[in-house]
Amino acid sequence: MNAARRTALFERLKAANPAPTTELEYATPFQLLIAVILSAQATDKSVNVATRRLFADAPTPQAILALGEEKLAEYISRIGLYRTKSKNVIATCRLLLERHGGEVPHERAALEALPGVGRKTANVVLNTAFGEPTIAVNTHIFRVANRTGLAPGKTPLAVELGLLKAVPPVYRKDAHHWLILHGRYVCKARKPECWRCVIAEYCEFPHKNAAASVAA
Repeated sequence: MNAARRTALFERLKAANPAPTTELEYATPFQLLIAVILSAQATDKSVNVATRRLFADAPTPQAILALGEEKLAEYISRIGLYRTKSKNVIATCRLLLERHGGEVPHERAALEALPGVGRKTANVVLNTAFGEPTIAVNTHIFRVANRTGLAPGKTPLAVELGLLKAVPPVYRKDAHHWLILHGRYVCKARKPECWRCVIAEYCEFPHKNAAASVAA
């Protein structure tokens, strides 16, 4: 996809959603970090259901650490892998208090040193909490980047690096959310809804016309 098409594509996404943001509910960078850790292999909706109660009772690393692993597990028991996540969240809270004064660090290396935090989670926090132009490649972004031809790649890291080159700088901070939301609600895995896609004109998906005609 050439530069002009990439620019036009993101201009369309911006026009449709001028101020995109995460669907995870949070009030502080710490709460966002915990929500993102919990969201691995889980839906944002299920995480929000759990964290509404959790953050009301324990909104800080000190408060969650005081709950302990077993009590925390009760709050998040409907989320996949909840026991492993409970262990990681408790360990992360402890490290935040011991190493960072209870604050979420702004540096990638420090974030990735926290239990349960990999590159994707670090990118979400850096982007959403601190406004850095990072792109966290989840299944939705991986699919959209490959299907549209925006930044094809065989691995999440390859797609991330491709997107950082392909996305015009002016759109880079919000690209993460635009692409996730587009993949979640329009460019779906099994049945992409090309008939209502605002970037269909620029998409290089070879079957988009068939998908649109089926819907029609």
